[in-house]
Amino acid sequence: QVQLQESGGGLVQAGGSLRLSCVASASGRTFSSYPMAWFRQAPGKEREFVATIGSRLTIIYYADSVKGRFTISRDNARNTVSLQMNSLKPEDTAVYYCAADSGSSWTRGDYYGMDSWGKGTLVTVSS
Repeated sequence: QVQLQESGGGLVQAGGSLRLSCVASASGRTFSSYPMAWFRQAPGKEREFVATIGSRLTIIYYADSVKGRFTISRDNARNTVSLQMNSLKPEDTAVYYCAADSGSSWTRGDYYGMDSWGKGTLVTVSS
């Protein structure tokens, strides 16, 4: 598994932007080999998938709710995955989590089965 630490959350007005970052501390395996993802959990709701990026950068998927507004990227030299969030809406308010997978869940398309998770960063979008 890998240790993950998110940052960049905060309070923003609707229509504004935020950039989340997640730094990984990997032992025995290079960061570039981990597929990564972002999830979010709004108050009173279940955790939901937001975006994912493969280890080879050729696979990127977004949830329909954020497509065209959010961009996931990674900097393997800095062990970092980021989520640029533009045109934010009040319904984007949630705790955002970074995830990594050292097993086969991601490969099977089971993003919720990824085995390493950060503690989350809170994003609040005011109307």
